[in-house]
Amino acid sequence: MSQQQALKRRPCNLVMVGHVPLGGGAPVVVQSMTNTDTADAAATVQQVFELWQAGSELVRITVNSPEAAAQVSTIRRELDAMGCNVPLVGDFHYNGHKLLAQYPDCAEALAKYRINPGNVGKGSKRDEQFAAMIEAAIHYQKPVRIGVNWGSLDQEKMARMMDENAQRTEPLSADALMREALIQSALESAAQAEALGLPSNFITISCKVSDVQDLVTVYRDLASRCTYPLHLGLTEAGMGSKGIVASTAALALLLQEGIGDTIRVSLTPEPGEARTKEVVVAQEILQVMGIRSFTPLVTACPGCGRTTSTFFQELAQKIQRYLREQMPIWRSQYPGVETMSVAVMGCVVNGPGESKLANIGISLPGTGEVPVAPVFVDGQKTVTLKGDAIAEEFQTIVEDYVQKNYAEGGKLRQSLPLQQKTIPLKAI
Repeated sequence: MSQQQALKRRPCNLVMVGHVPLGGGAPVVVQSMTNTDTADAAATVQQVFELWQAGSELVRITVNSPEAAAQVSTIRRELDAMGCNVPLVGDFHYNGHKLLAQYPDCAEALAKYRINPGNVGKGSKRDEQFAAMIEAAIHYQKPVRIGVNWGSLDQEKMARMMDENAQRTEPLSADALMREALIQSALESAAQAEALGLPSNFITISCKVSDVQDLVTVYRDLASRCTYPLHLGLTEAGMGSKGIVASTAALALLLQEGIGDTIRVSLTPEPGEARTKEVVVAQEILQVMGIRSFTPLVTACPGCGRTTSTFFQELAQKIQRYLREQMPIWRSQYPGVETMSVAVMGCVVNGPGESKLANIGISLPGTGEVPVAPVFVDGQKTVTLKGDAIAEEFQTIVEDYVQKNYAEGGKLRQSLPLQQKTIPLKAI
C-alpha cells in the first residue's frame, strides 16, 4: 500500500476558493504570499504569475491601504489576460471593513478574505467591524479564513482568560493558556461568522505560531474540536535551512496524522532569492511524504571519498532544475509526468541499484572507475554513455522517456517528436 493510500485525512467541510477545493477530501493545497506592494500592480502581477508558474494554487496579497485595494481588480484582470487563473486571497488587518465597503471591485475580484480576529478592531468596535467583513463575504459569496496569530491575539480576551486562569485550582501554564486562547479565538470567531449568516462551508481556520511543538499541539487540539478545513504553517519559519527544517518538522508531523488541508511555508527570502522557493519547499514536503506529486524528483547520493569529482553533483542539480523548469509546459501536455523518478548516482556501490529503482537512472563513474555511465530505464540497462556529452545525452533520454510514456495516448504517440519548447540543459 502506498503512503498516499495509507494516510487517512481528517474529515472536514469542503470549501471552494474560486475553482480550488479545500478540505472535504480534496488534495492538500499549496499556497504562498506576495511580498510586493499591492499598490504596485505591475510588480504584484509579475510575482503572482511567478508563484503560480512554480505551482502555487492560491496566492495571498496584502490589502492594507486604499491604494492597494484600488489595484486589486486591475491585478485580477491582468492575470486573467495572461492565462493565470490562480485565486487571490486578500490579507486584511485593521481597516479591512472599510476597504471592502469602499472598494467593491476589490471585494469582488478576491476569491477569499483573510481576517485576523486579533486586529479587526478593539472594544465595542471589534464586533461591528468583524461583522462588516463577514457581511461583505456573504454579499459577494466569498469564503473567509479566520487566521489567528499568536503575535496578535485579542489582548482583551487574553486578559480575561488570564484572570479566569488565576482562579483555577490548577492553573494552566503560560504556554498552555496561549494555545487555548488561540483556539478559542478562532472557534468563537467562526461561530460568530456563522451566526451572522456565513455558511460553515465558507470558513477555514488557522492558528499560527512560530514554535514547532506549539504548532503541533495547537493543531491536534483544534482538529479535534471543529470540522473546518485547516491552513497549516509557522507564522515566521525563518531564513534558509532553519526555516525549511522548522516548517518540514511541523507540517510533516501534522500531515502524517491527516491534519491540514492547505499549507504555506513562510520562508524569509535571503537577499536576491526568488519568492518561489517557499512554493518549491511546500511541494517537496508533500511529495516526499507521498501525499501529492508536483515535479519529477531526482535521487542523488551524498558523495564520499569514492566520488571526488563534482560531475555527478552538477548533473543532478542541473537535471533537477531542468525538470522543474519544464513543468509549466509539461503539466498540461504530459499528465502524470510529475510522478516520474530520476536517479543520478556517483559510483558503482549504490549506483546501479538505485538507478534500477528509478524510472530513469544513471550511474556515473567514481574515482578510479572506468569512465563510462550505464543508464537504466524502468529497471533495465539500455545504454552506456561515455565521453564529454554525457549530460546532453542523458537529457535526451529523459525527454524521450517523457514523450513515450506521458504524452496523451502514451505508447501510441511514441513516434511523435517531443515538444520543441523544452529548455536546454546547460553543458557541464
